[in-house]
Amino acid sequence: MPGLDLKTNVTVADEKAFCIEFSKFAAETLGNPEDYISVHLDHSKPLTFKGTFDPAFLLTIISLDNLQPEKNEKYSKAFFAFFKEKLNVPGDRGYITFIDPGRSHIGYQGTTVQSLVPRRP
Repeated sequence: MPGLDLKTNVTVADEKAFCIEFSKFAAETLGNPEDYISVHLDHSKPLTFKGTFDPAFLLTIISLDNLQPEKNEKYSKAFFAFFKEKLNVPGDRGYITFIDPGRSHIGYQGTTVQSLVPRRP
């Protein structure tokens, strides 16, 4: 169920193509089927980082079970490289926030993930 919310001050010429590419990349990076990935892009709006409007981003990743300190470092490296290549954002111009809210705090199909997919022992 990873949800990725990307905010950047960079203009993305083809939003839909970028979102599809980002979705595929996120699925591969996080090790989830793309069927579970959702991506939201908010671009071309004012965003300061280090007191300037130079290219920057803020990424929030909400996911269940696979966000752990050792994995987050690997994820961070991959996402920063992706944004450097695709958006030309240097590695010192963004933050990634990793959030695992727990299964009882994600609603889906009129209930919670806790009720639909109990955690395996």
